[in-house]
Amino acid sequence: MADEISVDELVLARERGATVIDVREVDEYIDAHVPGVQLVPLGTVPDALDALPRDETVYVICHSGARSLRAADFLIAQGLDAVSVAGGTMAWVQRGLDYATGDDR
Repeated sequence: MADEISVDELVLARERGATVIDVREVDEYIDAHVPGVQLVPLGTVPDALDALPRDETVYVICHSGARSLRAADFLIAQGLDAVSVAGGTMAWVQRGLDYATGDDR
């Protein structure tokens, strides 16, 4: 099972230039998302494997943490290093961290 990190730990990872994918659907992404994340809806994660780095940790976020945990488990099974963000975008927003809205994919 994939490891989980807090949104505070994600802040630090992003400062180091970490790859972060958001596995929610487009409408959820438009409502609110962590700035700079790459949208890869859960159903398309298998198709995105070749575009993900294999030499660094991939951080996975969703709305509350359930889908990101499933996606991180899948990525790990494919040989990637992946970590889920506990609480997801909801925790990010509730923490008062900056977030983006709209379709800036």
